[in-house]
Amino acid sequence: MKNTLIAPSILAADFANLQRDIEMVNASEADWFHLDVMDGVFVPNISFGMPVIKSIAKHAKKPLDVHLMIIDPDRYIKTFADLGTDVLTVHYEACTHLHRTLQAIKAEGMQAGVAINPHTNVALLEDTIKDIDLVCIMSVNPGFGGQSFIENTYKKVKQLREIIEANGATTKIEIDGGVTNRNAKQLVEAGSDVLVAGSYVFGASNPTETIADLKKIVL
Repeated sequence: MKNTLIAPSILAADFANLQRDIEMVNASEADWFHLDVMDGVFVPNISFGMPVIKSIAKHAKKPLDVHLMIIDPDRYIKTFADLGTDVLTVHYEACTHLHRTLQAIKAEGMQAGVAINPHTNVALLEDTIKDIDLVCIMSVNPGFGGQSFIENTYKKVKQLREIIEANGATTKIEIDGGVTNRNAKQLVEAGSDVLVAGSYVFGASNPTETIADLKKIVL
């Protein structure tokens, strides 16, 4: 039986009650914390940086899945390792020397992830797929929460799953953006392993129940 992981996106949490929301995720059936770091340059928005992640790490009892939507991510690899990051994801579009960046992430003891924007073809990852622990397919344009899901994502998941299998890789496929109970099952059937859900979870009247419902759908 496949165990699909659910990773609530902390970008959608209530920052005035961050500890409460982190403890909710700890107590829920969620598997990871998904943390989006934005620099206002690579994406048109700024989220949170190291001090906030340090606070989150202090209370989080589940792995930290950190998604860097920033230019020049290499400068910060060691910093994020020191903060307790378990999976560090960089954008394909932000890395001139992707293979070197992946090696640097692994050298710090983290799993290495690569995110691709909606316009980026998954075939571009074929040469490095065996070095990638996780591919994060953006199913919305990166930078803002609450956007609607891009339907072409299913096709990309299937294509990426074929590349992973053809190369004998063990790469996980993560979907980030617009995930709800309406598309979760279809995403898993297409080949996804990790679903990131932000406003769908934190905007719900009962986030714990919403996470549990997503888990049931994807079993």
